[in-house]
Amino acid sequence: MTKTRRGASAKIDSLRSEAKGCRDCPLWKNATQTVFGEGSAKAKLMIVGEQPGDQEDLQGHPFVGPAGRILDEGLRQAGINREVTYVTNAVKHFKWEPRGKRRLHKTPAQRELDACYQWLEGEIAAIQPDLILALGATAAKALLGSTFRITQSRGQLQRREGLVDVIATYHPSYLLRLKGRAGEEEAWKQFVADLKTAQKYVQE
Repeated sequence: MTKTRRGASAKIDSLRSEAKGCRDCPLWKNATQTVFGEGSAKAKLMIVGEQPGDQEDLQGHPFVGPAGRILDEGLRQAGINREVTYVTNAVKHFKWEPRGKRRLHKTPAQRELDACYQWLEGEIAAIQPDLILALGATAAKALLGSTFRITQSRGQLQRREGLVDVIATYHPSYLLRLKGRAGEEEAWKQFVADLKTAQKYVQE
């Protein structure tokens, strides 16, 4: 490991430790724990989702629940080894509302995204990926601005002057909601195609 990558790993560890005590928005109050990013310190591809889900909140790791299994299968079909990527979320605490005995996901508010952006920004600065793959509208808007629309620009390379380029695609949870419904097969094909586009970009 080079000195630069050791430095990246140390920086991520420092950020993770700091984020455990973050109280910059109210989400920590109802979350089990902070769920920070994980993966290779020398990742060329950074994958950014919206926020931890129920299982992520309980286990303390990103994308380990049902949406994580969808992501893993998409990565496999696209020929991407998850172990050489860095996977994180725009928001590090699980935002939810009770529904019987279940904890149902709630979309983070802009103020919560803003409060958490310091951690995502720190991760990007430490890892210095060649490309960020944004999963879903919330992650895409956190990186590309509130006017970005997945429906209009999914799968298209977004070049950002002086910043890391971004490709946005569907969030795996969206694909889960499509199970057994019209459009499921086409959405899956588009998702895998976007992952392949990301893979090709970082290999060039």
